[in-house]
Amino acid sequence: MKTGDQLPNVTFHTRVRDESIGGDNPFRWEDKTTADYFGGKRVILFSLPGAFTPTCSTYQLPGFEKNFGAFKAAGIDAIYCMSVNDSFVMNKWAESQNLKNVGVIPDGSGEFTEQAGMLVAKDNLGFGKRSWRYAAIINDGKVEAWFEEPGRSDDHPEDPYGESSPENLLKHLNG
Repeated sequence: MKTGDQLPNVTFHTRVRDESIGGDNPFRWEDKTTADYFGGKRVILFSLPGAFTPTCSTYQLPGFEKNFGAFKAAGIDAIYCMSVNDSFVMNKWAESQNLKNVGVIPDGSGEFTEQAGMLVAKDNLGFGKRSWRYAAIINDGKVEAWFEEPGRSDDHPEDPYGESSPENLLKHLNG
């Protein structure tokens, strides 16, 4: 992906809380599309190799959550974290991180990630297919700015982090 590109049009299978269901597991399936998340607003999308992984859980996700106010002040309407994980995993990760400001998007089959050209093999870590780490500023479904970690390749021995950091995106937004 690059500046000016339209995001892939896919459907995400999500689980949403619905208190009308009652019981111990008050969630229902709800399909959401790319347009539901990105249409008509200016958002940050960041993607990472996996929920509950060290860099993702210690730095990237908490950094976007903590800096939400600064992103809002810079003209961002919403922040979304995407991973090639299912909705059950993404929801539990969001709960464990006490997220209030960052939404999670499950790309369980990797369809969006593959169409965006960011699906890589992480078999060397036992992960299978996952997303390469990146972040983007999206304006009404189009890429306004793209921040990709260097060295994208299958079975990369490291997990580079810096280009897609919240600090780097804030620096870009604040000129």
